[in-house]
Amino acid sequence: MAVSIRGPVLTAALASCLLGACSPTFNWRELRADGAPLVALMPCKPETATRPVPMLGEPTELHMHSCEAGGLTFAVAWAKLDDATKAAEALEQWQAASLASIRVVPGASTGWVMALPGATRVQGVKAQGSDHLGQPLQTQAVYFAQGGWVYQAAVYGPKLPEQATTAFFDGLNLP
Repeated sequence: MAVSIRGPVLTAALASCLLGACSPTFNWRELRADGAPLVALMPCKPETATRPVPMLGEPTELHMHSCEAGGLTFAVAWAKLDDATKAAEALEQWQAASLASIRVVPGASTGWVMALPGATRVQGVKAQGSDHLGQPLQTQAVYFAQGGWVYQAAVYGPKLPEQATTAFFDGLNLP
């Protein structure tokens, strides 16, 4: 009996397994963002949080799923803007606030290119900062928008193994 497996998310998950990102440490699973048009692969069962944050000077409901696996923190967050034309400005402010929260010196981050079909703006960033105890902390994140939705997907840890970050970012999909 033949079984057909379709879809870009399953393809990405299978490719990640073949590249070695599947292990007892990373148990990849599909995550659908509640109410937002985003599908992501998470390497562990995520916790969920929602809270109001200032975005473009107004309180905005921010949703986040995050989990820890292999000494790394994986997070996907999203918010809906009232004015989709302000997505670029919102993403710039979000990125600056995220980098400041891990004490990255302004201008000390580097960009990286990621293609995400369906996104109107995609900005990748890699940076070295420090955690709340002053210990070295790396991050690799991507900020993107689709319509009035703005998103962040990020990995944090003392070292960021390429296999894990590739599997995580390749698992992002805007259906």
